[in-house]
Amino acid sequence: MKIKVKKLNEKAVLPQRATEGSAGADLFACTDQPVEINPGEIKVIKTGIAIEIPDNKHAAFVYARSGLGIKHGICLSNGVGVIDSDYRGEICVGLCNISKNPYTVEPGERIAQMVIMPVECPVYEESQEMNYTERGTGGFGSTGKF
Repeated sequence: MKIKVKKLNEKAVLPQRATEGSAGADLFACTDQPVEINPGEIKVIKTGIAIEIPDNKHAAFVYARSGLGIKHGICLSNGVGVIDSDYRGEICVGLCNISKNPYTVEPGERIAQMVIMPVECPVYEESQEMNYTERGTGGFGSTGKF
């Protein structure tokens, strides 16, 4: 599969997989200057790119970079970002700082990773009955320690 990438800023860097076995492609900060994220703060970082996903059977998912999260407490503000196949705007990444120390995002820094995955497009229909399962309506902690 090929994904078209449009640079919206001349400084933008196209997504890049670090190794042949990498599932995700790194997304890079496209900023004119460093951006400081203080503890408890959320900042939206532009990537300077837009993508074209060729069909509605796929979507792009944006995940945190493990090194930023584990070493610096920098994670995505929305958990996982979803880029729908019909979105053509700039990819931006909401980063939050859950550490006790400020963190500075440098221009061109790898800030997240993007994975292209297949998605199902189900038809939802209302029903008054559901098939029986052993778990049933058991929620949080119903299958073990909560």
